[in-house]
Order: sequence, then C-alpha cells, then structure tokens
Amino acid sequence: MSHADHIADYRRRTGEIEHYFDRTALDAWKRLTSTEPVGGIRATVRRGRDTMRATLLDWLPQDLSGWRILDAGCGSGVMSLELLARGADVLGVDLSAQMVEHARERGEAAVKAMGGRPGSLRFESGDMLDPRHGSFDAIIAMDVLIHYRAADATRILERMAGRTSHTLLFTLAPGSRLLRAMLAAGRVFPRGNRAPALYPVAPEHLVSGLVSRPEMAGWAGGRSARVSIGFYTSQAMEVTRP
Repeated sequence: MSHADHIADYRRRTGEIEHYFDRTALDAWKRLTSTEPVGGIRATVRRGRDTMRATLLDWLPQDLSGWRILDAGCGSGVMSLELLARGADVLGVDLSAQMVEHARERGEAAVKAMGGRPGSLRFESGDMLDPRHGSFDAIIAMDVLIHYRAADATRILERMAGRTSHTLLFTLAPGSRLLRAMLAAGRVFPRGNRAPALYPVAPEHLVSGLVSRPEMAGWAGGRSARVSIGFYTSQAMEVTRP
C-alpha cells in the first residue's frame, strides 16, 4: 500500500471512529469512564481499562515535572488527570468533540481541587497526529490503535515517534483465540448501533517490525503486559529512545 493509500485509509478510519464515539455511543462511554454503576459486560471492560491505565502509568516516573505528554485518544480525560497529578504538562486529544467537552469540565474541577500543583492541562478535539500539537517527551495511546490495521498502526506509531523524544506507550489488540471469539460475538466494547471494528495483531511482531524500520533509528522495544479481564483484552507495549 502506498503512502497516499495509508493516509486515505487513516482518514477513513478516523471518520468512522469519530462518528461512533461522538454520535452513536457517547452516553455509554461517559458512563463507562465515570463512577456510575454499570453491569455485566461493561463492568468487566471498566475493570480492564482501569487495570490497563494503571499499567501504563506504572511505566512512567512518578514525578513527571517538566514532561510534555500527549494523551492520544484521551476520551473523558481520566489518564490526562493522572498525568497532571504527577506534574506533567498534558495535552489530551480526541476525535469526539463532545467527549472532549466532557473532559474539559472534569479537568476544570480537578485542577481547582489540586490547588496550583505543577503541570498544565489542555484538551482539544481533532486528529492526534496533527503536527500543530508540537513535540512531546512521551505519547500515550491507550486502546486507540486497536481500531487500525497493523500496517496503519505501524505508520501511526512511526509518525508519533517523529514528534517524541523519549517514550511511546500504547495498546494493541492481541490476536488470541479468545479475543477473536469475543469479537465475533460483538461484545468486547459497549456500543450503540455499530462499533468500529477492532483489528487483532501480534503485538511483539508489530513492535519488532516497527523499531527495525530506518525511520525508527535509535528506538527500541521495551516492556509489554497483557490485561485480560472478562470481556476486556488488550496488550500494553512500550517503545523507548534511550
């Protein structure tokens, strides 16, 4: 696939994802990322996402003062608030303008409660790859690349690395038999009418191929960890530049 084809495919997929999260399933995802009671499948997804978020945060220093971090696909801003609490300057970006507005409301209340701690927080709706966002010390993309084919996910990570000085943390959908069965049942993530497809991959294979690309000179694969709780299955991956 040519570079132009990858760009076209990326734009098509982002449009589908934006439509789903901004129009079809906004209320469901607001509840999922809140403390409101949820039942059944959504409860396991919430526990899985909480565990995954804690895993990714554990791979970063406790003191992030001076770090500029992109929370790519920030959703309701839960990850962004955790990073802010450690002193980071955080930019949260999401395709869903309505979810970003929800994140801003939560963020304003949290910043007031923190009482002037170091760090800053800003939320924007739009493309996580927009070069106008500038450069970062680290980029986190939790449960974002799971919606892209392996080749497109690799290109996305390569573009992220071009704007990152130190760390990429992201999750992938591991190509396990269990996950494929759950995808066939259509019950992995809460959805309204039609959820965007997930693309299972071989995470270690994708990362090894990524860091071997000439454009990724100086980068190396790091830690990995799988979180599998009920109907939530995702693989955390780390790529770093020493």
